[in-house]
Amino acid sequence: MAGGHRTALAVTALSCTALLAGTAGTGSTSADPDGQGDLAKKSAQQISDISRRELLAAKSLRLRTQTSVSPTKLDLTLDRAGNCTGVISKGASGRVEIVKRGKQVWIRPDAAYWKTQLPGREGIDAAKRFKGRFLHGTTADAVLKRISAACDLTAFQKSAAGPDHPPTPPPGSPTPRAPALSKGKPTAHEGARVLPLIKKSGPATQTLYVAIKGKHYPVKLTTTVGRESSTLLLSNYDKPVPARTPPAGKTVDISVLEQRLQGA
Repeated sequence: MAGGHRTALAVTALSCTALLAGTAGTGSTSADPDGQGDLAKKSAQQISDISRRELLAAKSLRLRTQTSVSPTKLDLTLDRAGNCTGVISKGASGRVEIVKRGKQVWIRPDAAYWKTQLPGREGIDAAKRFKGRFLHGTTADAVLKRISAACDLTAFQKSAAGPDHPPTPPPGSPTPRAPALSKGKPTAHEGARVLPLIKKSGPATQTLYVAIKGKHYPVKLTTTVGRESSTLLLSNYDKPVPARTPPAGKTVDISVLEQRLQGA
């Protein structure tokens, strides 16, 4: 049951320090004619650095991804303590609900997922046998560890924020020139005012949307390369991950599945 979520995460978690194009109204006032709030006098790079720090400081958040290069989508709420809840969707190949509390993991694949992951009769039988039920175990189990890998908030933060310092070029080689960032016009995202930061590099265009009011969190990152695109949405910063776990009556130990597969 190898997970395609790693591919989607790698595609969408492009450096949040590199950005890209905005639209719509500004919500400006006479006191704030540009609608940028306290970001008005800051450069695009300064704003990018601020949003990067806020991302790295977050103790929890909601992560949503989608990309045109893969049907895999994530919708996960996760924290640094290893708690997580949400859905990993693989399009026509099914979806998996996941609940993780520390090292304890529950997953509930749908029928399409079972039939895709297990060949022939095995997938059909598993879909019937485990319909509506969660498989439970710990991250010591290879299957659960692989599927729950997307619940690692610390790893995501490091991947999305990029390195503290760019790699040093070899002696004698020219220092690469980083693409310049520019500000777009303030716009709205999910009911809040945001400022787009734009970066273009060859065929790639990235837009990072940063919250204008309150803490300047990165809330959306879009990337387009030709006809391919990806979107990363971040929200619910520092809000607790729901603590409810599946009831025992809807839970089956992961060993039941493994024994069944070994017997087959």
